[in-house]
Amino acid sequence: MKTSTHDSTTAAQAATAAAHDNPLLQDWAAPYGLPPYALIQPEHIEPALREGMRLHLQQLAAIVADPAPATFDSTFATFDRAGKLLSRVATVFYSLTASATSPALQAVQRRMAGPMAAHGSTVYMDMALFARVQSVYEQREDAGLTNEQMRLVERVHLDFLRAGAGLSPEKRQRYAQVMEELASLTTRFAQNVLHDEASWTLALADEAALAGLPPFLRAATAQAAEDRGLAGHVVTLSRSLVVPFLTYSERADLRRTAWQAWVSRGEHAGEHDNREVARDILRLRREQAALLGHGCYADHALADTMAGSRAAVFKLLDEVWPRALKAVERERQELLALRAEQGGATAVAATSAPAGAEPTAGPDTIEPWDWRFWAEKVRRERYAVDEAELKPYLSLERVAEAAFDCAQRLFGLQFKRRTDLLSYHPDVAVYEVADASGQVVGIFMQDNFARPAKRSGAWMNALRWQSRNGQQDSTAGALPAPVLPVVMNNNNFAKGAAGEPTLLSLDDARTLFHEFGHGLHGLLSNVQYERLSGTQVLRDFVELPSQIFEHWITEPEVLQRHARHWQTDEPIPMELVQRMQKAQEFGQGYETVRYTASALVDMVVHALGDAEPPADLCVFEADLLRDRGLPHGVGLNHRLVHFQHLFSSSGYAAGYYVYLWAEVLDADGYDAFVEAGSPFAADCAARLKQHIYSAGNSVEPQATYLAFRGRPATVQPLLKQRGLLSPEPA
Repeated sequence: MKTSTHDSTTAAQAATAAAHDNPLLQDWAAPYGLPPYALIQPEHIEPALREGMRLHLQQLAAIVADPAPATFDSTFATFDRAGKLLSRVATVFYSLTASATSPALQAVQRRMAGPMAAHGSTVYMDMALFARVQSVYEQREDAGLTNEQMRLVERVHLDFLRAGAGLSPEKRQRYAQVMEELASLTTRFAQNVLHDEASWTLALADEAALAGLPPFLRAATAQAAEDRGLAGHVVTLSRSLVVPFLTYSERADLRRTAWQAWVSRGEHAGEHDNREVARDILRLRREQAALLGHGCYADHALADTMAGSRAAVFKLLDEVWPRALKAVERERQELLALRAEQGGATAVAATSAPAGAEPTAGPDTIEPWDWRFWAEKVRRERYAVDEAELKPYLSLERVAEAAFDCAQRLFGLQFKRRTDLLSYHPDVAVYEVADASGQVVGIFMQDNFARPAKRSGAWMNALRWQSRNGQQDSTAGALPAPVLPVVMNNNNFAKGAAGEPTLLSLDDARTLFHEFGHGLHGLLSNVQYERLSGTQVLRDFVELPSQIFEHWITEPEVLQRHARHWQTDEPIPMELVQRMQKAQEFGQGYETVRYTASALVDMVVHALGDAEPPADLCVFEADLLRDRGLPHGVGLNHRLVHFQHLFSSSGYAAGYYVYLWAEVLDADGYDAFVEAGSPFAADCAARLKQHIYSAGNSVEPQATYLAFRGRPATVQPLLKQRGLLSPEPA
C-alpha cells in the first residue's frame, strides 16, 4: 500500500481535474445527499470508481502509518469509516446496472468487475493492516469494548480471514486471481440471463391466441407490447406475465412455447450460453474453498451461517422434501380428477391446441406447462377461489399503501411521497420516512415495474447504510451526525394498461411485502457501525425480517382495510377472504417441491469435492432430481443455467436453503402475534422492532431471536404453514 509522494501528488492532481466534470466526484447537492442521476453518464463511472479506490487505499494507508499501537478507535472504527466515496459510487453504479442498464453500462460493468475484485483483495490482504486488526482482535477481551464494538472486531477479523489474509504469499496471490476471475464470470452470467429475458417475446397475434386470458392479463400483455414498440399483445419472460399466462391461457401449444423459453434461459448455444460459464464459476469456487482449507465450496459458505454445516441444512431439507412430495402427489390427483371430469387429457389437449397439433398429455400425465392451468381450475372448482376475482382488489397502489400502513401501526413509521426527489427512472417513487415523532429516519425508493433494461426478480439494496460512526468534532465536542439510510426496493410487476392500475396477484402482493420487509430492515437499523448495519447479517437470518412481514398481507384486518376494488372502491368481501384462506394450503406441495428441488441442487453441486465440475450441468441437474424423486410436470424454481441467486454473485451460493431456514424462524416468530391475539400487538411489535429489525448484525442472530421470542424456534409452525402436516387421505 506504499506510494511515493510524487506519485500521490500526481494522482491527486489528476483526480481534481477529473472531478471538475464528473458529477459522481462532486458534492451531491440534492436533499439527503441523493445521487445526481440526471447528470450521470456511463463515461463518468469508471474514473469515479478508480478515484474512489485510490482514496480508499490512501485512507487505509493512514491507519497503517499510525505509529501508535493499534486500538479499536484507530483501527476498527476508522476502517469502518473508510471508503465512503467508493461505496457511494459503486452502489449507484450497481443500482443502474440492475435496474436501468444499457450496452454502455454493461461494458463498464465487464471492464470494472476485475479491478473492483482486485481492490477488495488489496484491502483484505494488506498484511500491515491485518497485523493491526489481529493485534486488536487478540486483546479484545481486555480492551473494555462495548458489545457492539466486540461484535465489529470479530466480524471484521473474520472478513479478513475469509478474504485470504491468513494465507501464505503464494496462496494470497492465487486467491486474488481467483476472485478477479469470479467477478468477471458472475457479471457475464447475469448479463447472459438478461439478454435471454430481454430479447424474447411471444406474440399473441389474434383472438384465438388470447383465449382464456382475463382482462387484467390482456391489458398487461398489450402494455408489454406497447413498451417494446410492438402492436397487439406479447408475453415476455417477466414472472408477472409468464406465470399468469401459464395459468390462464387455453392454448396448450402457446403455454408450452412460453414455458420452454422460460426454463431454457441461459441454455442457448452462442455467446450468451451460461453452461460453461457456470462450470467455470464452480471450478473456481472449488479452488477458492480449497485455498481456505475447505473440502468443498459449501463448507466454506456455511462456515459463516446459522446453519453452520451441510448436515444441518440437509436435515431441514430432508425433513421437508418427503412431506412435500406426498403433498404434491395429492394435488396431482386433484388435477387429474378434474381433467378427467372435463373430458380427459386427449380431448382437452385437442381443443386447446390449433388444428394438427399433438395432444400434450396422456391420461395420467400433467405436463409442466399445464400444471398451473389445471391447478387454477381446481382452485376455482374445488375451493371457489379465482385469482382473477381477487386481483381487482389488489391494485399496486393499494398494496403499497397497506405495506406503509402496517409499518406505521407496527413501528410508527410514516411514508411521505416526495415527487421533487428524482431517481434514475420515472417509474421510481421516492419517499421520505419519519418516525412517530416526525423525525426523518431515512429515504425509501420503490421501483415496481418490469422493463427490458432491468434484471428479473425482486430485491432490496441500499444506496447508503445507517450508522453513527462519523468523526467527532474535537473542538466543538459535538457528537457525529447520524448517517440516514437510503433504501431501494425493486420488483418486476407487469404494468397495467394506460389509465388503469396495475393489478397484483396474491403472490405479487406477498413479493412486495417481502421486499418491503427487507427495506424495513435497512430503514429501522439502529447501530453505531456501518459494517453491522441493516441487512448485512448472516445469510440465513437475512430472510427473517422479509418473510415475517409477508404475514400481514393475508391478515383479514389488513385486507378489509386496504384491499378495495379499483373501480367501485368496495372493500374485499369477507366471504372471498374466507375462501382464500380455506384454499391457501392448495398448491403448497407444488411450490414447496419446486423450491426445495432448487435448494437441493444448489447444495449438492456446491458440495462436490472434485476439482472439475460435472461435464454437463443440465444432465447433472436432471439426474439428481430424478434420483430424488421429483415428479414429472412439477419442475424447480431455478435451473442452474439461469440461477442468478447462485451465479450472478456469491451471495446465495450454497445458500438457497436460507429461505426455508428463515421460514422456520418467521412462522414461529409470527405465532407470537397469534398468541397475543392481534397482528398489531404493541408489545410484540416493540420486541420485533428492537431485536429483529433494528439490531442489524450487532448481536449474534440466535441470541437476538431468543430475545424477541423468548425461546428457540421450532419447525412445526413451518410445516403447518405449508400444509405439510395434513393427514393423508384414508
